[in-house]
Amino acid sequence: MTAATPTATVDLSALPPYALALKERIAYLPEAQVERVLRAFQLGAQAHAGQERKSGEPYITHPVAVAGILAELGLDAETIIAAILHDTLEDTELSRETIAEEFGEVVAELVDGVTKLDKMRFGSRQEADAESFRKMLLAMARDIRVILIKLADRLHNMRTLGAKDADSRHRIARETLEIFAPIAQRLGMNKFKAELQDLGFRALYPDRYRVISERIRAALGNRREAMGKIEAALSARLAAEHMPAMVVGRIKSPWSIYSKMRGDHKSFAQLMDVYGFRVVVDSAMSCYMALGVVHALYKPVDRRFKDFIAIPKANGYQSLHTVLLGPFGAPIEVQIRTAEMDSVAERGVAAHWAYKTDSGPANSAQARAREWLSSLVDSSANTVSSSEFIENVKIDLFPDEVYLFTPRGDILSLPRNATALDFAYAVHTDVGDHAVAARVDKKLLPLRTKLESGQLVEIITAPSAVPNPAWLEVVVTGKARTAIRQYLKHLQHEDAVDFGHRMLDRALDAQGSSLDGIPPAVLDRFLETSKLKRLEELLSDIALGNRMPDVVASQLLASRGRKAGKPQASAHAHEKIRITGAERGVLSFANCCHPLPGDDIIGYLSSGKGIVVHREECPNVIELRKSPERCVAIEWDRDVQGDYRAELRIEVINRPGVLATVAAAIAAADSNIENVEYVERDAAAATLLFALEVKNRKHLADVIRRVRRTGVVSGAYRYPL
Repeated sequence: MTAATPTATVDLSALPPYALALKERIAYLPEAQVERVLRAFQLGAQAHAGQERKSGEPYITHPVAVAGILAELGLDAETIIAAILHDTLEDTELSRETIAEEFGEVVAELVDGVTKLDKMRFGSRQEADAESFRKMLLAMARDIRVILIKLADRLHNMRTLGAKDADSRHRIARETLEIFAPIAQRLGMNKFKAELQDLGFRALYPDRYRVISERIRAALGNRREAMGKIEAALSARLAAEHMPAMVVGRIKSPWSIYSKMRGDHKSFAQLMDVYGFRVVVDSAMSCYMALGVVHALYKPVDRRFKDFIAIPKANGYQSLHTVLLGPFGAPIEVQIRTAEMDSVAERGVAAHWAYKTDSGPANSAQARAREWLSSLVDSSANTVSSSEFIENVKIDLFPDEVYLFTPRGDILSLPRNATALDFAYAVHTDVGDHAVAARVDKKLLPLRTKLESGQLVEIITAPSAVPNPAWLEVVVTGKARTAIRQYLKHLQHEDAVDFGHRMLDRALDAQGSSLDGIPPAVLDRFLETSKLKRLEELLSDIALGNRMPDVVASQLLASRGRKAGKPQASAHAHEKIRITGAERGVLSFANCCHPLPGDDIIGYLSSGKGIVVHREECPNVIELRKSPERCVAIEWDRDVQGDYRAELRIEVINRPGVLATVAAAIAAADSNIENVEYVERDAAAATLLFALEVKNRKHLADVIRRVRRTGVVSGAYRYPL
C-alpha cells in the first residue's frame, strides 16, 4: 500500500515549540515528506491527548524527542514518522489500519515491530526473556530501522530516567548496559553506545560514576597544556607535509575507565596516563601517509599498530591505530581515518542513511550488519532453545576479534580465544563437521589450538570424521556451537529410535508378541492418544527414559484387545540388549563406578537422560533394583568403540620424581591421563587418584601391571573396587 498524501497543509502556528524544533531538524527531507512528518505529529498528539510522562510533561514530547534523535542521524521520513507513532498502538486507540491508510504499510510495519519490542522485558535471563530477546533480534533482521527506533527510544528514556523509582532505574540501566549498548556497538553506532553506557553507568552505580568523573576532570585539568602542545605539534607537522587534516583530542569515558579497571586490573592512574588523538584526513591513501608523518614526529611503540582499514572490524569500523612515545613520557594513542570512516565509526548503520534494498549499495557497517542479522536468522532456525540462542548471540555482541587468513587469502573475523575448530565452522559447516586437524602458518596443530590475529589457517578434513560432545568445550563461536549441537541432537535421535525399538520389542517379546504383530490402526490410535506424531517419537521417548517399555507394551496389547496377562516369553525375551558404546546420545556411564567394556553391566532408565550404565557390583545397583521397571538388561557387544574413563588409586613412596615416574608408566601403556589429585599425603607415603582413558578392562589391567613394576608403588588398584 502506498502512503496517502495529506490533503491539508499543517498549520505551523498551532504547533508547540518542540514540534517546531523537530521541523528544523528534518529540513533535509523534501517538503512533501516534512508535511507527512508534521501530520504524523498531529495524529500522535491527538492519540496521546491527556497522557503524561512521570515527569509531568505531555506524553507526546517523548516520541517527538525520539524522532529528533533519529533526525540527527538523517534517517528517512518513514522512520521519523514511525518514531512519532511508536507508542500509539500500545497506549492509545489508534489502530494499525489507520496508520497504514494514512502513512503506508511500511510505517505501519515499523510501528508494529517497535510495539512488539516494547512489550519485552530483559531484566533476567530466564527462558521467557530469552524468547523475547530472540524475537527482538529477528525483528531487527526483517527491518533494521525497528532497532534504530528502539535504540533512540531507549536513549531518550535513559536521558530522562530521573523521574523513575530506584528499582526501575536499576533494572532499566542494567538492561541498557547488558543488551542495548552492545547492540548499538555491534551495529557500529559508537556515539549511541557511548552515551547509553555513560547514562547506564550513572544510573546503576551513581557513587562510582561520580568518583571516576571527578578524577577524570581533575586529571584533564592538570594535563590540558600538554594535550594542547601535542595537538599543535601533530597539526603543524601534517600541515608542513601539505596534508589537510583535523586533529582532535580524545577523552576516555567514565564507563570505559571503569570497565578497563575491572577487566584489565589496571589503576586509574595507569589508564589516564595516556594521551588520545584522532586525525581525520581526506582519503584512505592519506591515512597511510599521515601515519608516516606521525611516526616521523614521535617514535611508534612496537607491536601496537593495527590496520582496521585493510581489515575492518565486524561492525564495519575502519581506522588506523598506532601508539607513540610522547614528549611527556606518556604514550600517545592516535586513530587516523577519513571523514567517511569517522561518520561510520560514530553512526554505524545509520551513517549517510538512504534506506537501501538488500541488493543496493551500503556502507561497510550496513553491509556487515546485514551479514550478522542474516546469520542470526540461520542460528535461530537451527536452535530450539531460546537460552541457547541468547548464549550464541552474546558471544557475537561482545567480540574482541582476531583476524585470520584462509589459504585463498580471504579474511575471517572471529572472537578472541577462538580455536581452529571455530575457524573450520566459520569457513563452512561441512568443513567443521569433518575437521580432524589444522595447519596454522604451515605447522600441524590440534583443533583445540587458540588462534591469534594474522595467522594463516588451513583445515584438514576427513570424510569419516564427525563432531563429538567434547567439541562443545573447545569452541567459543555461536555458529560452531549451534552446528555441533544440531549434529549431536540428530545423532541422539537416531540412536534413541534404534535403542527404543530394541527395548520395546524385548518388552513385547516378554508378553508373547512383537512390534510387527501390532496392527497399524492400533498403533496409530495409541500414538494419537499419546499426542505423538510418529512412531519414532515414541521409540525415542522410551530410550530417553520418558516412557517405560513394559508399560507401553501392556498398553499396546490392551489397545489391541488382548489382556497383558502372564508373560509368554519367547527364547529372545531373556536376551540382553548389546551395546557398542557408540550410542553416546542415549547412553551415559555412571560416575560412581565407571563401567568398562568387559565388565558385567546393568542399565537404569533415567527420565530425560536415557540409559545410565552401571557395573553389576556397583553399590548403588541394590537401590536401583528397587525399581525393576526401570532396569534394562544390557551387555557389551564384541565390537566396542572409543575410550572410557576409569579411576586408579595408587599408593606411592613420597619422594621427588614419583609422580613423573607413574605418569610415564601410564603413558607407556597407551593411556591418557585426564586428571590427578593427592588423596592423602604425609612425609613417608602418598595416595594418588588418577582419572584415565582406557579401551577396556584388559587395557586397565595392563596399565596397573606397568604401574606396579615401577618400583615406587606400594599398591595400585581400580577405584572404586
